[in-house]
Amino acid sequence: MDKLTEYPQIIKKILTEHAEICDRYPNPNIKKLLILDEERGHYIWMTLGWQKGERIAGMTIYARVLDGKFWIEEDLTEEGVATDLMRMGVAKEGIVLAFHEPNMRQYTDFAVA
Repeated sequence: MDKLTEYPQIIKKILTEHAEICDRYPNPNIKKLLILDEERGHYIWMTLGWQKGERIAGMTIYARVLDGKFWIEEDLTEEGVATDLMRMGVAKEGIVLAFHEPNMRQYTDFAVA
């Protein structure tokens, strides 16, 4: 797998699928934003809006492609983006669960850095 060309396509596909599922149940006051910065390797799916007088703003998924690996910085999905990545053929060694403290990553089945 040519990581430089395939990894961005893989994460875009995953995030787009998540966004499309959410679009089936729209809330006019809360927007789902898909932010794809391929040049810098940042991929974000987030919500933004207002609900019952409170500001809603937060990342659901934030993944980076860095040094030939996926760095999952934020993941609030049920099954996890790492699971989606593995289904798409990415090895565990190519995924860093960056939301874990660096000294705790050694206890996961994924890359530490």
